[in-house]
Amino acid sequence: MDVTVHIPDEIAARLSAGGGDLSRRALEAFALEECKCGRLSKAELRRLLGFATRYELDGFLRAHEIFEDDSIEDFEREQLTLRRLGF
Repeated sequence: MDVTVHIPDEIAARLSAGGGDLSRRALEAFALEECKCGRLSKAELRRLLGFATRYELDGFLRAHEIFEDDSIEDFEREQLTLRRLGF
């Protein structure tokens, strides 16, 4: 599906002056908000934004100051994995 957003020329010019692809910035902002609200999963967000790996998505989220809350179970699982790897 294609979605078209109409922005008055003078506003679009000002928003574009900051650099970057305005269409991409709009997509990222929309997708981030939908993910924060729980309407998009992380996997769907990754697919929508075209990231090949979860690590790319993690970097994108960190760049936008969105950090996942790790549970104690996540921490314990990572600790076991590190021990198994010899760390």
